[in-house]
Amino acid sequence: MGGGLIIALVIAGFYVCKYYSNSQFNEITGETQHVSLTEEQEVALGLQSLPAMVQQHGGLHPDRDGQRLVKQIGQRIVQNSDARNTPYQYDFHLLADPRVVNAFALPGGQVFITAALFNRLENEDQLAGVFGHEIGHVVARHGAERIAKQELTQGLTGAAVVASGDYSTAQAAQMIGNLINMKYGRDQELQSDDLGVRFMVQAGYDPEALIGVMRILAEAAGGGQRAPEWQSTHPDPENRVERIQEAIQKYRNQ
Repeated sequence: MGGGLIIALVIAGFYVCKYYSNSQFNEITGETQHVSLTEEQEVALGLQSLPAMVQQHGGLHPDRDGQRLVKQIGQRIVQNSDARNTPYQYDFHLLADPRVVNAFALPGGQVFITAALFNRLENEDQLAGVFGHEIGHVVARHGAERIAKQELTQGLTGAAVVASGDYSTAQAAQMIGNLINMKYGRDQELQSDDLGVRFMVQAGYDPEALIGVMRILAEAAGGGQRAPEWQSTHPDPENRVERIQEAIQKYRNQ
């Protein structure tokens, strides 16, 4: 066995052991997760990334009433749902971006919606649906999960380079890793839809409004506008409706 292969196996083994040894139980989702960050580190990472995210989308929207509404609805969901039992520092921001139809959350509780999506929403329940979904990402620690998985992917990619010395192999390994991470991300989106419905019901919002959000996203994608960012990694909105309807029945009957 060549020295390069031995080193590659050691590198790969290290990253695999690191990934699987870092696990924590999530009380809200009931799942054991592989994460490499503490909850405090998630909060710090989100706050550190906040200015760059705001700048990337043209700054905060100057509409004070809009900002107030965004924060009011976001906090109502947090304070009246299981999300209140987490240590995260939730805050909600309306971004000025008029083109990119998007909403997203950083690890630790910083949540954003662009004006391009905000202005398409028809009522407060739909806004609550967007935020319920994004709070779901925070509560389920999806950001921390993806960071841990990307660390594993990068480690295995490095091992492949050492073993072969072939850059094309590194490219292939990275491509496979990206496909793995993408699929994992889609599963996260479906879980966040489920949690979003759960939080909406707990906070007194109409969860059927989340189906309306899916319609708005589908229309935005088909109307000649720039495709919603939600659809770059998210399952197709039409394919999510059935799962959302199942979640509505589940949580309404609890």
